[in-house]
Amino acid sequence: MTDLRTPDPTPTAPAAPAVPVPVPAPVVPAAAAARRPGPVLGLLLAGQFMALLDVSVVNVAVPSIRTDLGASGAALQLVVAGYTVAYAVLLITGARLGARFGYTRTFRYGLAAFTTASLACGLAPATGWLIGFRVVQGVGAAVMVPQVMSVIQRLFTGAARVRALGLYAAVLAGGLAVGQVVGGLLVSADLFGTGWRPVFLVNVPLGLVLLAASARLLPPLPGDRGRGFDLPGLLTLAAALGLLVVPLVLGHELGWPAWGWAMLAGSAALFAVFAAVERRVAERGGRPLIAGRVLRAPGLLSAAGSIFLIMAGFAGFMFALALHQQAGLGNSALRAGLLSVPVSVGFGAASLLWQRLPQRLHLVLPVLGLAVVAPGYVLVGLLLDGGGPVGPAVQAVLAVTGVAAGCAYSPLFARALGRVDPADAADASGVMVTVLQLGQVIGVTLLGTVFLGAVSYPAPARDSGHALLVTTAVIGAALAAAAVLAALSGRTVRPAWAGEAGRTEDV
Repeated sequence: MTDLRTPDPTPTAPAAPAVPVPVPAPVVPAAAAARRPGPVLGLLLAGQFMALLDVSVVNVAVPSIRTDLGASGAALQLVVAGYTVAYAVLLITGARLGARFGYTRTFRYGLAAFTTASLACGLAPATGWLIGFRVVQGVGAAVMVPQVMSVIQRLFTGAARVRALGLYAAVLAGGLAVGQVVGGLLVSADLFGTGWRPVFLVNVPLGLVLLAASARLLPPLPGDRGRGFDLPGLLTLAAALGLLVVPLVLGHELGWPAWGWAMLAGSAALFAVFAAVERRVAERGGRPLIAGRVLRAPGLLSAAGSIFLIMAGFAGFMFALALHQQAGLGNSALRAGLLSVPVSVGFGAASLLWQRLPQRLHLVLPVLGLAVVAPGYVLVGLLLDGGGPVGPAVQAVLAVTGVAAGCAYSPLFARALGRVDPADAADASGVMVTVLQLGQVIGVTLLGTVFLGAVSYPAPARDSGHALLVTTAVIGAALAAAAVLAALSGRTVRPAWAGEAGRTEDV
């Protein structure tokens, strides 16, 4: 969410990394994947990386867009939020499309839509056009992203799947910092006098290369065309999520108008309607959008609740830290992005290596990780409370916090989805990715409100640092609750990856 009252653009917290979910899935024989696993995995991860990048990269371009197109503050907010709203609302729909029409085909369609919309955004003649194309971009990402995980699960097995999922998390974690850095570099370069436009146009050549490569490398992974589509469920859920996400994204910037509260109330009512619709579909022998057995999978709900709080805390922390650096300390957006690298690198490294820890630690690893993450955020707030620079001590704490966060996220996802039936893997993945996105949106909204309620810019660095401390204290409390939920999920299920035999195939 961009706070347009500050002198510098405020980066929306980067999308929460879609941590690998080791769900047992039937492996589709794929000669291409067997011969060239590296290029196949690189292609999939590049598609996911593009979608993640476009959440944060645009924030750096906001001042340039405002100057070039004469955009109002509300319009600029929609440029930033349009993508996130469409992306968060339609992720479950995208997962169901892949399950019905085929995973690789749906991946290519989503990638094509995303690439085309990126070109349209880069050539947009006015703000209204740019907002519309950003929404289309979000739709393309929502169609593409759920397929990445499903394709990896079906093309890789055993140790290869472990490595693929670890790299998946590591690459996405790196994208958290790269988006801000790339955006800063492209806008600062002002290539051929194009200002903000390369922020979108950079996706076009990469998207075309990925489309051409996907036609050669990705084998067909057919879906189940006989599977019911549950159109009433899709429409009801999309409307409920839209009524929830839109006011949360725009509420603070617009002063929390009455229509926003009305939308939130309508969202709660529609979620109740959605539950009734799904029960009715199941009673009639149909295929509900989210089957009850998916939500009843051992450990899923408690782990999902913990992950939601973790993502909300992470997104809110990144938002507050970036705003403190830019509006409080006067750092550039590029420098702020570079200073977020330690936490992203720590997260990626832990996501790659946590399986190497002794097996007896795997069950308690999320709780241990959260026991470090919660005070780690608070410690950063304490170190920056006086308005001092983000020095080596802060960066060291951020790196340790990132490692601990990776040690909590990845095992929790394994726990959440490790006992989901393979037939429900796509639906469960869609649910969990939606949880991540909602955690991000709600974290930025609520914790951003806490932060901006404690300081009003322009303000001295000391006041900004104190606001950061207040925010990290709230985050610490939220992560304490996340640790409790993580402990409960550990009692509910013994994860497949911690089975007696400890087989790699179970990971």
